Amino acid sequence: MTTATTTPRTPSATAATTTSPGTKIPLSAASASTTTLPSLTGLRWVAALLVFGLHVHNFGYFGGTGGHVVTWAFGAGASGVSFFFVLSGFVLTWSARPNDRALGFWWRRIARIYPVHLVTVVIALLMTCAPVHQARPTLRQGLADVLLVHSWWRPWWQTLNPVSWSLACEAFFYAAFPLLALLLRRLGARGSAALAGASVLAVLALAHTETHHWFSQPISAFPAARLPEFVLGAATARLVLLGRWRGPGLEGSLALAVIGYFFVPQVTAGYPATTCTVIGFALLIPAAAVADVHDLPSLWRHRRLVRLGELSFAFYMVHLLVIRTGTTLLGKSPRFGLPTALTVTAVAFTVSLGLSWVLYEAVERPARRLLLRKSRSAAARKPVPDTPSPSAPAAATDRVTR
Repeated sequence: MTTATTTPRTPSATAATTTSPGTKIPLSAASASTTTLPSLTGLRWVAALLVFGLHVHNFGYFGGTGGHVVTWAFGAGASGVSFFFVLSGFVLTWSARPNDRALGFWWRRIARIYPVHLVTVVIALLMTCAPVHQARPTLRQGLADVLLVHSWWRPWWQTLNPVSWSLACEAFFYAAFPLLALLLRRLGARGSAALAGASVLAVLALAHTETHHWFSQPISAFPAARLPEFVLGAATARLVLLGRWRGPGLEGSLALAVIGYFFVPQVTAGYPATTCTVIGFALLIPAAAVADVHDLPSLWRHRRLVRLGELSFAFYMVHLLVIRTGTTLLGKSPRFGLPTALTVTAVAFTVSLGLSWVLYEAVERPARRLLLRKSRSAAARKPVPDTPSPSAPAAATDRVTR
């Protein structure tokens, strides 16, 4: 889950991008990393909400007609994770620092995701000691989860905090990103477009092979199988940076994404569902970025929506633990009537949102500042060359986070 920047755009960044969306003027790396993309942060909250709705659906809060409505609205909510993967590739490419080193990049990623991950691991471990239907993992399973490698082995993919399987995928993306960034820097517009097309074809091919049972186990949580979505986001970001993006506007791309979302029930469940939404997401994310760069109207830039987007990573990581805890009182698949189901859902949402605020303010932000401050202090102690090389501001990657 990658968050776009949310602080106000600097005058220099705005001045660098005030041309019309159709012009072919590329953004410099420095101006891109100081250009904020709040619409992407707002959209990230919508994706997190889809995943929350999916889990409410899976835990069977709603019975009768309410259950049918929730299935219609959120049965395809797993596609929110696909949105995160595409978004992650886009934002990391957008905010990549000139002359950045792999170790520095990886440390910033650790500082961004690991504190909240470890806290939720501890919460999940405590839940295994309570009657909340949480299986206790073996030592190897627990270590695999902590190290974010558990999704590589299907029987372990939902160890402890089940949603952390996507973090294992992201960890793999982060490991591969320095090489991907090196490739993208050498690609022009045609090469980036070709890479984007190849990524879409890879998604289609993987979906075809899973549909026809060519794999011994499902691949929806297998990190290597989700890499094309990440690469697709990175390639589209490169096109925007080069000033060569030619996708539809925000309204048109949103319509295509919504159509794809509601087409998901028509295909085989699991990885094949990605084929319905990946193109819409790959169009929507750049369109929202272009809208922010050129100050075009965007609903997703609303201040409250952006604030919720800032909380979305913590919300994503904690909400399923809250819902699972509720099974001790509600039982499994209670199938309530509409008033009771709405009340229970509202309580689960409110508790999850409250805990996400606590995690964001007490864990995520201070831990990231602490870890990055140490790395900056170490960098500051190094000898300064006589002729400093241009680089993006140190705070840029802090504002573009997972």
